[in-house]
Amino acid sequence: MSFRMLARRLRNNSTDVERLLWEYLRKQQLDGYKFRRQVVIEPYIVDFACFEAKLIIELDGGQHQLEEEKDRERDEFLKRCGYIVLRFWNNDVINNIEGVIEAIRFHLITPPRPFGQGRGTRGE
Repeated sequence: MSFRMLARRLRNNSTDVERLLWEYLRKQQLDGYKFRRQVVIEPYIVDFACFEAKLIIELDGGQHQLEEEKDRERDEFLKRCGYIVLRFWNNDVINNIEGVIEAIRFHLITPPRPFGQGRGTRGE
C-alpha cells in the first residue's frame, strides 16, 4: 500500500482525539493558517501539518510510551527538514483543548530562528 493510500485510510479512520483537534484546525480557523491531517512527509505520515508555518503536530496515546526511540528518530528527521514538531498526549487534547490550541498558536506567531542562531550571546 502506498503512503498516499495509507494516509487516506488514516484520515477516514481518525481517532476521536484527532477529530476533536481537527475541529479547531480545519478550514483555517486557527488565525488563518491552513492545516492538513494525515500528511505524507516520506518516509512518515504525520497527524497534522501546517506547511506555511513548517509546523507538525503529533498526538500521542499510551502506545507511544513504548515507541519513544522511533518518535525521537522521526522528530529529528522532521526537524532536519525544517519543521517544528509539537507533541501532545491524547489526554491533554481531551482535558485541556484550550491549552493545546494556545500552545499551537504560540508556535504559529513565533517565527522560527534561522539555523545556528541561539537565544543568548556567546562571549559577550
